Amino acid sequence: MPYFIGIDCATRPQKTGVALGVLHDDRVIIERCATGDRRRGALELILDWVSKDDDVILGLDAPLGWPEAMGQQLAHHQAGMGLTAEPHAMFRRYTDTAIKQRLGKQPLDVGSNLIARTAHMALTLLQQLRDATGLPIPLAWDPDEDARWRAIEVYPAATRLVHGVRDKGGHLSGLEAVLDWSRVTDVVTVSDDAADAVVCVLAAADFYRGQTCPPDNEAVARREGWIWVGSLPDQD
Repeated sequence: MPYFIGIDCATRPQKTGVALGVLHDDRVIIERCATGDRRRGALELILDWVSKDDDVILGLDAPLGWPEAMGQQLAHHQAGMGLTAEPHAMFRRYTDTAIKQRLGKQPLDVGSNLIARTAHMALTLLQQLRDATGLPIPLAWDPDEDARWRAIEVYPAATRLVHGVRDKGGHLSGLEAVLDWSRVTDVVTVSDDAADAVVCVLAAADFYRGQTCPPDNEAVARREGWIWVGSLPDQD
């Protein structure tokens, strides 16, 4: 049984929430939760909580890829040249459109300022973890893959929706049947970032249990990234 680590990614350590949980029966038990600071960020927290010999699934709340059309358009672009791709194709990924169609919730476009910088932070963190552990840490595409450490992209607002609760950030109320955060109440009550990291743990556990929807077009998803989340309760 793996450890599930949720990371509410941000451009500053103080706004980055990290949580660790395990599955017990059908409930996710949160064992550790914290936000970073200037001395100790997400990298240090994760390396302190788990070993490279543990089985780990990382759930990161940040885009882990870029729209395919953006790469194609900008590869040889020069200042002042026109663009042939529509704005949605340039800045919105296949997974973002799928989330909107399935859940009615629109993720932020990866090309927008703050989310683009957050994506850069998340990808940097993944590489730092690879360097520190010596592990490849691939993106996961199937719960049954056997890599020791794996990573997926998650979206707390969507995970809340599929568990039947409001998608308000920092919100845990209504998740008591699937989540136990009693050991970290002092942290999640004062930090929305920590609370969102807890929901990222739940999303990673959902993936492990096979409760999330795979992409219809895996080839595009592997290039752009894929948000792992299930369907609304009334669609099951």
